[in-house]
Amino acid sequence: MTDFKNKVIYQIYPKSFKDTNHDGIGDLKGIAQSLDYLNDLGVDYLWLTPFVVSPQRDNGYDIADYYHINPMYGTDEDLDELINQANKRDIGLMMDMVFNHTSTDHEWFQKALQGDPYYQDFYIFKDSKDIPNNWVSKFGGPAWNYAPELKKWYLCLFDKTQADLNWDNPHVREELKNVIRFWKERGIKGFRFDVINLISKGSYDNDYEGDGRRYYTDGPHVHEYIHELVHDTGIKDMITVGEMSSTSLEDCIKYSNREREELKMTFSFHHLKVDYKDNKKWELMDPDYKKLKELFKNWQLGMQAGHGWNALFWCNHDQPRIVSRFGDEGKYWKESAKMLATMIHMMQGTPYIYQGEELGMLNSHYEDISEYRDVESLNYYKILLEEGHTREEALHILSARSRDNSRSAMQWDDSTYAGFSDHEPWITMPHTDKHINVKEEINDKDSILNYYKQLVELRHELPVISEGTISFLYDDREDIMSYQRQYEDDELVVICNMWNQDTTVTLEDCYLSYTTLLSNYPITVEKTLKLPPYATIVLRK
Repeated sequence: MTDFKNKVIYQIYPKSFKDTNHDGIGDLKGIAQSLDYLNDLGVDYLWLTPFVVSPQRDNGYDIADYYHINPMYGTDEDLDELINQANKRDIGLMMDMVFNHTSTDHEWFQKALQGDPYYQDFYIFKDSKDIPNNWVSKFGGPAWNYAPELKKWYLCLFDKTQADLNWDNPHVREELKNVIRFWKERGIKGFRFDVINLISKGSYDNDYEGDGRRYYTDGPHVHEYIHELVHDTGIKDMITVGEMSSTSLEDCIKYSNREREELKMTFSFHHLKVDYKDNKKWELMDPDYKKLKELFKNWQLGMQAGHGWNALFWCNHDQPRIVSRFGDEGKYWKESAKMLATMIHMMQGTPYIYQGEELGMLNSHYEDISEYRDVESLNYYKILLEEGHTREEALHILSARSRDNSRSAMQWDDSTYAGFSDHEPWITMPHTDKHINVKEEINDKDSILNYYKQLVELRHELPVISEGTISFLYDDREDIMSYQRQYEDDELVVICNMWNQDTTVTLEDCYLSYTTLLSNYPITVEKTLKLPPYATIVLRK
């Protein structure tokens, strides 16, 4: 399965997907038991977030051992069985590689603390009386932590228990290549690389204009190191995707241009910052739909011109639920979920579905800080209070922004723990309507779930979706996202009403003879196209 343009990837957060051993924590057997559901959905790959040994300070993105499965998720035999059963259904497993940093519990870091100079060079230690610079951690607070054993500071761009690796050290790069080789041999079919564009640091100067990211993002040797990793491990023909933090279009073209043999595609996040006031995550504002349109247009056309490739997504384990964010949780819940899905699944790129997104799952709406588990959320709750916010204001911001919004249990049915487990889950159940679940939607022809099945099937069937060019329409309309896809003689026109009010669009005469391929309302194709709130329609020549 080396052609990825007509494929769809489903992301699983194992801890919250399906529990089979009655401990309130999802496991590998739970994924294996759900393969028929995923096969029926039609997806081609399952990207599993980290399930190897970790102290779980950052829910698995703090790896203490790259080679062994965390017992909370199962055994080697469980993974082998999952791979075997997935292969029988033509579904490949993608593994999450966290290579920018390790847990401070990792053997390498522990040997560094014990004074071994070989392993000290695996990380970024600085001799300094005071903190080496003013960079800010992604999770809040300084990006450096002091190791009294060594009287040195080490770089930790995320949590203080996540020490950044020194990729300038060839021994580090070789160790990480060995990790890829090991899992490739085990039967893993693809890899997702966590914040991979942060691996090459530049200078360590103070940043008096920002938080330090301009000194370590898309750094001086990043393309060289990624190419080396891919080439030396023999994965250039496998599906690979890089998570790119605060990146640029120009760099993403380089990362994903096939001729450069780096990665197959990239995740970028600019479109998910259009509701950040002053570009700050923890300050709320209504979505800027004009900016959203501009970003999609620029990235779609830019990647097309540069022969790059986008990973298309709204949701993941770090993002709030998209219907809560850009859609409607109430009257137009179903319509807005379908519109948002159509908007990205019909674009040029490879679409990703995050667990529960295909059901229209919503934010968790937690009401007390005790309900949160995410280290970033807990850190920022304290920071928000220190900045003068009231408890209610801080909780309101967390309710909209917390990563825990996406980490609540997968909703299989309307039972107490949503069919995820018969034991209280590791994370609080969301305070949302129980009707949003697989059992309720699977036999409902009009459900969000069955709409997603249509989107997946259309990408498999129509080269105009997987291979076609893209151009944008109705640029002057802030409320309308519209574009055209073309491949040989085939053509699609996609129209999405992003707002919660009725509107109209004047169609070109040539579109009046087109047939309706897909829509979320009964819509009559006429010169003045009437679009109800959150309507979407896909017309085919």
